[in-house]
Amino acid sequence: MTYTYLPLLAVVAGLGGLGAAFALYRAIRRRPAGSAAMQAIAGLIRSGAMAFLKREYTVLLPFLAVVAALLAWAIGWRTGVAYVSGGLCSILAGLFGMTAATHANVRTAEAARAHGQGLALRTAFHGGAVMGLAVASLGLVGLGAVMRAFLADAFSDAGWRAFSEIIAGFAMGASSIALFARVGGGIYTKAADVGADLVGKIEAGIPEDDPRNPATIADNVGDNVGDVAGMGADIFESYVGAIVATIAIGATSPAVANRVDAVALPLLYTIAGLVASLIGIAAVRLLERGSPAGALRWSTFLAAGLFLAAAFWLTTRVDPVLLGPDGSPLPALGAFTAVVAGTLSGVVIGLLTEYYTSGRPIRAIAEASRTGPATNLIAGLAVGMRSTIAPMLMLCAAIYVAYHAAGLYGIAVSAVGMLATVGITMSVDAYGPVADNAGGISEMSRLGPEVRKITDGLDALGNTTAAMGKGFAIGSAALTALGLFSAYATAAGIRAGGLDLVNPMVVIGLFIGGCIPFFVAAATMTAVGRAAGGMVEEVRRQFREIPGLMAGTAQPDSARCVDIATRAALREMIVPGLTAVVAPVVVGKLLGLYALGGMLAGATLTGVMLALFMANAGGAWDNAKKHIEGGALGGKGSEPHKAAVVGDTVGDPFKDTSGPAMNILIKLMSVVSLVLAPWFVS
Repeated sequence: MTYTYLPLLAVVAGLGGLGAAFALYRAIRRRPAGSAAMQAIAGLIRSGAMAFLKREYTVLLPFLAVVAALLAWAIGWRTGVAYVSGGLCSILAGLFGMTAATHANVRTAEAARAHGQGLALRTAFHGGAVMGLAVASLGLVGLGAVMRAFLADAFSDAGWRAFSEIIAGFAMGASSIALFARVGGGIYTKAADVGADLVGKIEAGIPEDDPRNPATIADNVGDNVGDVAGMGADIFESYVGAIVATIAIGATSPAVANRVDAVALPLLYTIAGLVASLIGIAAVRLLERGSPAGALRWSTFLAAGLFLAAAFWLTTRVDPVLLGPDGSPLPALGAFTAVVAGTLSGVVIGLLTEYYTSGRPIRAIAEASRTGPATNLIAGLAVGMRSTIAPMLMLCAAIYVAYHAAGLYGIAVSAVGMLATVGITMSVDAYGPVADNAGGISEMSRLGPEVRKITDGLDALGNTTAAMGKGFAIGSAALTALGLFSAYATAAGIRAGGLDLVNPMVVIGLFIGGCIPFFVAAATMTAVGRAAGGMVEEVRRQFREIPGLMAGTAQPDSARCVDIATRAALREMIVPGLTAVVAPVVVGKLLGLYALGGMLAGATLTGVMLALFMANAGGAWDNAKKHIEGGALGGKGSEPHKAAVVGDTVGDPFKDTSGPAMNILIKLMSVVSLVLAPWFVS
């Protein structure tokens, strides 16, 4: 069954999910796209986003080919093929999501104008749902195809070990594309955003998304390349990585007695999660009669509840027979217990993120803005630091429960539980940039204050869902990285207690690993600064040299700003991306397996902490500014508002570039180590 029917079932389920995504896309395209002016603006955004993707993939495809050739030489041709398959699936997920989002934005604005909030919410959500379903479905199609191609000879100890090496290549391909896509998209969106805000809102004193601002189109393009394609690649990588880590441990760990069921279970869980996500997406139509926030929240909870019910049923019928340290069987439902721990921790981390980025802490930051930018920055940094504690404790609780219920296999499968309903969680997250774009289009095409009020309400909700999505992405990254780390330890023959702090090589690796997230954070922050500097100079030049631009009688050169952001993002993403790939190779080959294990542990710890700190501080600064713009402390144009804009400008690369890069960094380092473990051992 595992060889013949399970891969086929995964492929069929994935194709069904892609069919549902295509049906949603066709439904979006059939909706009216508004006036000629609205369609022209949307066309500029869409062409800019697609041009960025085309140029990014032109850079990444040769990189994919070179790494695949090296893997084929060092490990085997099957691993190279799996690597290319993972990379191509990640590319397709970003392309599908971007295409839908850039068609849904203008139709959301038109729905708000013609029909009001309900249809606008549904249109934006369906635009995000294409991305969510593409992520879940392509993961199943790709993994199912790789399993069907290479699982035939796995039914022996050596065969299982070889298969785990092959399928880890698929995860490495997804991770390689994800890091470049996330970092490149993050640099692009923040360069455009900072350039638009510093010159437009602060220096020129014109509103956000004003059509006179040359960087406005680039800013709206950035929402798509960063928060749709970039976030989609991030979550796709976590989704695939969690499944692969569970399969690798199930296939090779001596603590697993029934390898066939251990390999089958994570795929069965994710198929059930895709079906639950489809039901949750369909339920939004019924739930939207209440508040928009309630519709998105309850649809997610409904999908999670349905998934857990299906997971319980599956676990009673597919039993990996997990063994404890003394060789005695662990509880029969241990895998389900680990899944529950992962699912609940994902929900709680999302709610904690919502609190720190939209609750009482943002009002404290707003109050601190009374005395200027310095106190605003101090308050935001403190909130970001404080916000790391509760999510980390939640992760500790999930790891404790998962390990005691199902050992190392339980830690990996808990990440599967957190990510199984990615179809709807990614839909809710990708809804945000679609709503944001709709607000920009309504402002640039001058649809009036009533329409802007609706789109602003949807955008405000999108900011909350985006913040929760970042928290979810960080939590899933931590569990996935730990699962991959456990798989690496198994593949490298490092037993429990093997990473001894008395061993100086482990300590050296720990310190090296702890430094790497700080290096990547610094590199990405510096990259945003350089790229934003070029954008600021260009926007100033256009205001200075184009007659009638400030008066609204001349058109800005938006294409020039899009080109500047694109070139800067592609240039600046190289160093952070290569760091994550090269560091494990150098440490593993020069310093050995134990130093590499220490490096992965150090990078995971500091990477998760930095990701939480930067994402939550940035989100809190953003919403503190919006709180003042809502009328508090003097509203727009007041001194507290000017101070809050400075904080938000600092927080932008925190939450949208450097913070998200940490998620992929720790997973990519772990999966590279897992794939290359046989080479290091030899």
